[in-house]
Amino acid sequence: MEKDPHQIIEGAIIAAYAVGAQRVFVYIRGEFFRGIKSWIKAIADAYAHGFLGENILGSGFRLEMSVHRGAGAYICGEETAMINSLEGRRGEPRRKPPYPAQSGYWGHPTLVHNVETLANVPHIVQHGAEWYASIGTEKSTGPKLFCVSGHVYRRGVYEFPLGISLRELIYEHAGGVPGGKAIKAVIPGGASTPPLTADQLDVAMDFEALAEAGSALGTGAVIVLDEDTCMVDVARRSARFFAHESCGRCTPCRVGSQRAVQVLEKIEAGEGVPEDLARLDALCRGIAGNTFCPMGDALVSAVGGILGRFRSEFEAHIRLGHCSAAA
Repeated sequence: MEKDPHQIIEGAIIAAYAVGAQRVFVYIRGEFFRGIKSWIKAIADAYAHGFLGENILGSGFRLEMSVHRGAGAYICGEETAMINSLEGRRGEPRRKPPYPAQSGYWGHPTLVHNVETLANVPHIVQHGAEWYASIGTEKSTGPKLFCVSGHVYRRGVYEFPLGISLRELIYEHAGGVPGGKAIKAVIPGGASTPPLTADQLDVAMDFEALAEAGSALGTGAVIVLDEDTCMVDVARRSARFFAHESCGRCTPCRVGSQRAVQVLEKIEAGEGVPEDLARLDALCRGIAGNTFCPMGDALVSAVGGILGRFRSEFEAHIRLGHCSAAA
């Protein structure tokens, strides 16, 4: 988005030509100011060189493209909430069907794609499908961007074929854990994916292997947590994020997320009781599968995943009245 938006623009032009679309919106979260500036210039350059606008390269094909800066809502990652935002409405999901490909932006058939998907399109067109399928694993083909953060020496975005091991990604490329500390947990695919434990570092970073390990590839946003990390606090921070980002449309997500935060803050403050874990379990059961969109399931996957893997740490937190993670 910041350093090479042109390959995404090219991918969007090819995709639009393939389906006969004449309008492209680049939807970007409002906080990503550098990316927005890069996109405004890149699109202007594309118009100046005749790659956008009327009669592109003498083909008779017309395509208009512009950047839409969102108001900073995580929920707008859901395709129908994004379309509502584009139309100037509240960023809330719509009922499906109809799906956007049937009736999307102002009732027109609309395709919603991640920019990483579109960035692959020009390379597939240039080199062929077999070339692309030769990258990665048999079932998870192609390259993937992995954003590695947390307790590593070299935080950053890395591109590797799908199937690279989590251990190689962390230790050979991200430099390992500062201070030589051991890893307690790794969140492999963004905040909504359940954590992996230290004995699962040899898992392949692809869709099938991570699902078998009890987590998911998600966005490929890898968060490394060392041995001193308080997993109760990680669960609390995750719950606060999803509660803050809830659009508030449905009760299980709007109220359930706030109740989860309250219980986790109580435990974190040293005021927890054993019954609080049963409350968290009940909240997760009440939210999962009962929300209008996957936001509620994302909270349950995050908080429930941490509670499931590290329940003993929650129990110790309640028993001692404080965190024993660094002891």
